[in-house]
Amino acid sequence: METLLPKATQKRQVTAILLLFLLWEAGGATIKYSVLEERDSGSVVANLAEDLGLGLGELAARGARILSKGNKQHLQLEQKTGNLLLKEKLDREELCGDTDPCILPFQLLLKNPVQFIQGELQLQDVNDNAPDFLENEILLKISESSQPGTAFPLKIAQDLDVGSNTVQNYTISTNFHFHLFTRNHSNGRKYPELVLDKELDHEEQPELRLTLTALDGGSPPKSGTSQVLIMVLDINDNIPEFVQQFYKVQVPENRPIGSLVITVSARDLDAGTYGELSYSFFQSSNQVIQAFEVNTVTGDIRLKKMLDFEEIQSYDMEIEASDGGGLTGKCTVVIEVTDVNDNAPELTMSLLISDIPENTPDTVVAVFGISDPDAGDNGKMLCSIQDHLPFLLKRTVENFYTLITEGALDREERAEYNITITVSDLGTPRRHTQHNLTVRVADVNDNAPAFSQPAYTLRVRENNSPALHIGTVRATDADAGANAQLTYSLLPPSDPHLPLASLVAINPDTGQLFALRALDYEALRAFDFQVRAADRGAPALSSQARVRVLVADANDHAPVVLYPPQNASAPCPELLPRAAEPGYLLAKVVAVDGDAGQNAWLSYRLLQATEPGLFGVGAHSGEVRTARPLSERDAPRQRLLLLVRDHGEPPLSASVALHVLLVDGFSQPYLPPPEAPGRAPGAGADEPLTVSLVGALACVSALLVGALLALGAGRLCRRGGAASAGGGSGPAEGGVAGQLLDVGGTGTLAHGYRYEVCLAGGTGTSEFKFLKPVVPSFQSHSSGPEIEETPNVKKDFGFSMQ
Repeated sequence: METLLPKATQKRQVTAILLLFLLWEAGGATIKYSVLEERDSGSVVANLAEDLGLGLGELAARGARILSKGNKQHLQLEQKTGNLLLKEKLDREELCGDTDPCILPFQLLLKNPVQFIQGELQLQDVNDNAPDFLENEILLKISESSQPGTAFPLKIAQDLDVGSNTVQNYTISTNFHFHLFTRNHSNGRKYPELVLDKELDHEEQPELRLTLTALDGGSPPKSGTSQVLIMVLDINDNIPEFVQQFYKVQVPENRPIGSLVITVSARDLDAGTYGELSYSFFQSSNQVIQAFEVNTVTGDIRLKKMLDFEEIQSYDMEIEASDGGGLTGKCTVVIEVTDVNDNAPELTMSLLISDIPENTPDTVVAVFGISDPDAGDNGKMLCSIQDHLPFLLKRTVENFYTLITEGALDREERAEYNITITVSDLGTPRRHTQHNLTVRVADVNDNAPAFSQPAYTLRVRENNSPALHIGTVRATDADAGANAQLTYSLLPPSDPHLPLASLVAINPDTGQLFALRALDYEALRAFDFQVRAADRGAPALSSQARVRVLVADANDHAPVVLYPPQNASAPCPELLPRAAEPGYLLAKVVAVDGDAGQNAWLSYRLLQATEPGLFGVGAHSGEVRTARPLSERDAPRQRLLLLVRDHGEPPLSASVALHVLLVDGFSQPYLPPPEAPGRAPGAGADEPLTVSLVGALACVSALLVGALLALGAGRLCRRGGAASAGGGSGPAEGGVAGQLLDVGGTGTLAHGYRYEVCLAGGTGTSEFKFLKPVVPSFQSHSSGPEIEETPNVKKDFGFSMQ
């Protein structure tokens, strides 16, 4: 059952805890604990969590740590329970020597937020050392003339314990001549003094042997013994006397071994053996005997080992001068060790965080302590770091510093800092200690990817092979690690009709773009899309760039000749009057090329001709003109082979044959029979048939033209006027010639409607046939209805125009 405290008591406790925390915040409070030495490792000293009023989980949450001076850690914190434990068995005599009380300072560091709490552990002495005499036998020479009541100081015993556990009392074995007093020395130590009760007689008893016992104040007490050998001497009238009863000297700690510290001097007025003096240490500690030596003859005191101010600052000793008769005199010598700046400052790192996230101001980087075992100005220290660094040193408690960031760091500006912490003392000469830290700025995903250029223009020649690498987009990210690893992707096109997924693919790791299929310039000359680059940070950042792909034309289309047509079953000649002048436009070759640019630039050339010098062709226009006047010797039928060539690489070409028929006007082609100058038998009988046939065809043509005019085809009607005079002679001949001439005045036949004239030989009879109108397929001058009505005409007249 719990016992409830009065409200007033509870209020006082809460107030005390609040005051304690306020003192800690101000850095003025110290928590103090005490523990006996020689306790086992892991022993509980106290519960820090309870003493500080913190919850069990709060110590762990705030990253609590125990820090001790120097690199030796005596305590450890069990964060789960809040217990302060001994890290090892502690020996008070080893840690503090003669110093009492033995205080071991420590600090409690709370990292988050940073807070220091000072602490002290007092190591209490246990009686684990017995008194010990440095000599197993003490020699004491006493003259037989000594009077009762004379006191003779004896050498003391050493006890490493302190307080009540050190030597508290001396006793002497039972005898008839002496009793023992325990005296207090000026330095606080107790020493034995032997007092003469009964006169000695050399002749009766030349020596006595007694047992001296030293007792400490432990429970139970420990003891140590030494034998006292007393030699009874004959009469020696004068005792040695020192020039000074008290000597004091200062010796720097860096004095070399063997150096003279001081010389003590004594006199004895006796002569002979009784006047000869010998010097020695009397009642001196083990520390004195280890550090100094005295010359028994001269009284010179010299160093046996190097002194260390940080270990022992002062030595007190007594020097005894003995004459040959056993009489002694004593003096006190105090040797003060002066400090020299022989120790550089020490830096002990308690907490180091090497990776600091960027964009986080006032972040703790390190917590460390500094120390210098020297004294005075030699032990005063200054701590600093380099200038122009975004870091600050803050002194938290005595000789403890915190290194924090000054503002937010930017990894992209600087990713690593090399910091040198310099600790200097104020001694002469000054000593320095430097500690180097490397602080890395951890990356935060605060930079979006950036493309090398906002827009890319790629050129691809058509008819490429699938999976062709057409270009690369590149982006960079100023961040590091996963925050700088980029993934590329294609964004959906703005044009929903553009099949981007079937045209282009991108490598998500490298940004390489590939054409998925062969591109066709004639179908798609250019297209645009957006590329996205995203990093792999959290959250991911991205940016976009525009890519324009231009399809370059390849010379993959040969020229196509539209006129003259080449698909007729029988060649269709061009009619050329023999009276034509040079430069007469016979025909215009029309060709097209599906390519673009120079791949579609066409040039024309005459490859072959029946009469090579009769015709010429325009290299760029394709116009076929007469190059000279015609003569009777020119063949009535001419064949021209023309070459149409583009300017691609390699160039492509097409050839076209042009047939020319020479006529003496337009009534009848100039077709001399093959058997001229003579006629074949029966030729005269064929002439009436030919004339009748030509007349019949002329009539049919006239009827056809009238029917077409009646159907309302205006343009075809106008061209039909030329067809109405196709056959016949005499007056009609001039009319036909006028209508077949180009109205532009160039002297060429009209291309809109021409007759195909075919020559039939072998019978000696010339046939002039009306075959069909020639309508160029590349630019039709006839409308749809006009072309569709032609079959109806054929039905009305009962014959077909072929």
